[in-house]
Order: sequence, then C-alpha cells, then structure tokens
Amino acid sequence: MHITADNKFKKLIVIGDRVLIRLSKPNERTDSGLYLPPGVQEKEKVQQGYIIKTGPGYAIPIPVDDEPWKNEDDNVKYVPLQAKEGDIAIFLLSGATEVIYEGDKYFIVPQSAILMLEREEDL
Repeated sequence: MHITADNKFKKLIVIGDRVLIRLSKPNERTDSGLYLPPGVQEKEKVQQGYIIKTGPGYAIPIPVDDEPWKNEDDNVKYVPLQAKEGDIAIFLLSGATEVIYEGDKYFIVPQSAILMLEREEDL
C-alpha cells in the first residue's frame, strides 16, 4: 500500500490521554492572530502546533462484578479529551516526546501538558 496524505495517519493509534502534534512554523499565525513570539519560541519551553490525532481519553476503571448472568464485555469506557483533531495547541515542551514518522517530526503530548487550544468553529 502506498502512503498518501489521506491515509498517512490511519495506521497510527494514539493511546489514552495523548495527542499527536505537528509543530507550526515559527512565524505562522492563525486567522485569529494566535502565535508565539520569537522570544518564547527561542527558549523552547512552550511550543505551538496542530493536533493531528488524539487518543480516546482517560480510561474509566471497570467495577469488579462477580455476577454470572451479566455479559463478560471488556469494553473500556473513556472520558473524552478536550483536544480535538485540527485544533491548534500551545503546549509545554518538557511534557512532550519527539518522534519522527515518515520523515516528519511530531510530538506526542499528554493532555495535561497542553496549556491552551484554539478551535476553528462557531461558538
């Protein structure tokens, strides 16, 4: 199978409360004017990028039931993340893990390391 822009991330499964982020270019500014000034980016403590993929969320523990008449479903339930694919995230670089996938650099970031999101949708 040939990898294209459409199916590039289909094989990736992000686990738990983590998100996959592609850094925005240093001088890239959103339509609403959100961007990190060069002084902040040079220190590299905070970065900004686009959320490419998200995990399912925080797993909810399953109560232990010893009732034989109930189904043995091991379906895990999750509390969903606030972050969604396509959001712009400002996140702490110290909480991120850098990965290279198909020759491009991305960051895997837990939702707790995300400081702010910008979402392009009507409120």
